Amino acid sequence: VLVVTITNLLWIHTFLSLCSSLFFLRVQFELWDSDDPIPRQELLKKVKGCDGLLCVLTEKIDAEVLNAAGPNLKVLSTMSVGFDHLSLGELKKRGIRVGYTPEVLTDAVAELTIALLLATSRRLIEATHEAKTGGWGTWRTLWLCGYELADSTVGIFGLGRIGVAIAERLKPFKVKKFIYTDVAPRPELAAAIQAEYVSMDELARQSDFLAVCCALTPETQGICNKNLFSKMKNTSIFINTSRGGVVNQEDLYEALSTGQIAGAGLDVTVPEPLPTNHPLFTLKNCVILPHIASASYTTRNAMSALAANNLLAGLRGEPMPKELQL
Repeated sequence: VLVVTITNLLWIHTFLSLCSSLFFLRVQFELWDSDDPIPRQELLKKVKGCDGLLCVLTEKIDAEVLNAAGPNLKVLSTMSVGFDHLSLGELKKRGIRVGYTPEVLTDAVAELTIALLLATSRRLIEATHEAKTGGWGTWRTLWLCGYELADSTVGIFGLGRIGVAIAERLKPFKVKKFIYTDVAPRPELAAAIQAEYVSMDELARQSDFLAVCCALTPETQGICNKNLFSKMKNTSIFINTSRGGVVNQEDLYEALSTGQIAGAGLDVTVPEPLPTNHPLFTLKNCVILPHIASASYTTRNAMSALAANNLLAGLRGEPMPKELQL
């Protein structure tokens, strides 16, 4: 009998339907029966003795959790493309295989990034507020004017699948030029969108719109800071749909409140949720969403199915559909 701990209710129907076709695989479940994150102490209790663990990005899987699980734990599957919530060194040391869910959320994240960019640059949240609260008066020449994508330069920090998907969706807006920076040039991906590789400084200087799509690593932690914002145009729009930790939020507040940059759109913050009294919420030129980039029915269902399939493959000792190489 294999024991599996599932930390999110969304997966249970997917997982059970997959298991039902595998009549030879006897599985015992420990399920956190809520869409809210599992409390830490409850997680530490439920993982004891399990063979597999399915989690989401709200669960920090570190030495404490792995020690609580014990030596039976052989497979971890996370319903996320990011893995900064996992202690990879501890997992590797214990020989635990890790599955994750890249690619299936590319389209949803790219779509949301475009929506956030447009909402920020064309001041849609401000405009909706004005319409609702009586600010909509007579026509005024420069009232609620924003910035167009046509004839602009779009910069992408971190050119992976999502960065390419964002650029493909922006092409019809008559963007003049795509530029990007990464740890190294990525000529094959860049060729698909005719993007030019530049330094981080040049990305800041040239971009009218700067979209952050990189992974959160020790190298990218806080990399979007005063140094970056000081080099950007005062008409530029900054968008982050990657991880909140890549941005120094105090520096971003300073850049926005002093007019150093024109606006920012964030789907990710530190912490999450961001406290409602955070200074960034006081700014009209900062649009903040509650980490919903992958929140479409199609994508969340695909993520849950892939996460379940990763776990089942790992439990059977087979190659996972999407395994993180540690």
